[in-house]
Amino acid sequence: MIIDIHGHYTTEPQALHTFRDKQLAGLADSARKPGSTDLGISDEVLVKSVEPQLKFQKERGGDLTIFSPRAGGMAHHVGTEAVSIEWTTICNDLIHRICTLLPDSFVSVGQLPQFPGVSPKNCIPELERIVTKLGFVGVNLNPDPSGGYWTDPPLIDRHWYPIYEKLCELEVPAMIHVSSSCNPNFHHTGAHYINGDTTAFMQLIQGNLFKDFPTLKFVIPHGGGAVPFHWGRYRGLAQDMKRPPLTEYLLKNVFFDTCVYHLPGIELLTKVIPVDNILFASEMVGAVKGIDPQTGHYYDDTKRYVDQVKNLGEKDLHKIFEGNARRVYPRLDKLLAKRGR
Repeated sequence: MIIDIHGHYTTEPQALHTFRDKQLAGLADSARKPGSTDLGISDEVLVKSVEPQLKFQKERGGDLTIFSPRAGGMAHHVGTEAVSIEWTTICNDLIHRICTLLPDSFVSVGQLPQFPGVSPKNCIPELERIVTKLGFVGVNLNPDPSGGYWTDPPLIDRHWYPIYEKLCELEVPAMIHVSSSCNPNFHHTGAHYINGDTTAFMQLIQGNLFKDFPTLKFVIPHGGGAVPFHWGRYRGLAQDMKRPPLTEYLLKNVFFDTCVYHLPGIELLTKVIPVDNILFASEMVGAVKGIDPQTGHYYDDTKRYVDQVKNLGEKDLHKIFEGNARRVYPRLDKLLAKRGR
């Protein structure tokens, strides 16, 4: 079974964007607020909207995509906390509807109603709702709700502990995923995303978070940002800080996906990071949508790269494509087992 753990809803119907435009316009003029949160999107329109993902999933040999709202669309820095809560609820509800309509193709992961300077504790009601009532198997956690200015405390700070406690209680992993950038220095998918991945890992080295939360699981996307390429640097920094080896200190709790869009990058990832810590992902119809002229294939067709890595045996491939996902996402494993998959 091929499980893609990193898919975003990037082909939303126009009605969702229209609602968002009105919602944000209402911040300046209350008369322009949307009159209802009912978007009027039919089931048929929702199914049609994900035809690109279904097409690629079939063509590329995938079986199941863990599906969440558009990462750049979370935009936690925009508006107010109340706006974030309303927007998050609407986006998560759409994901739930899609995954209910197409359960053999998609499983739900949600966004959280974060807002700069506000305690993540305020996200717990939505986290509980989507996991216990809607059956979501994971969440995306934004380490920088400010959108590129990093005004909130680092992930190792007790500021985040309430949400970690609830994640552990619910047996739900978090993908550490930033959103759009309002800092002109950082292109959101080319710089801010990779910055976020790398920064999160370095923060985890600096603290001792997993001593307090030994069952907490984080997925760092986009191949871990710069981390695998600079693995020696991070091992050395950890050593200078008198930390245990990173395989002992972090890799029982931290995992990386394969959203790396060239074969040499995937080869490096699989050489540096233990296979038990690598989960297959593509983020298809995401950050890079084009065809690589050097290969004639889509950049984000990451299964092709994994299949070409010579040092991966059959057991390794099973872990990357399925086994690790079921271990890191226990609610996914239970859901699939219940369905006989």
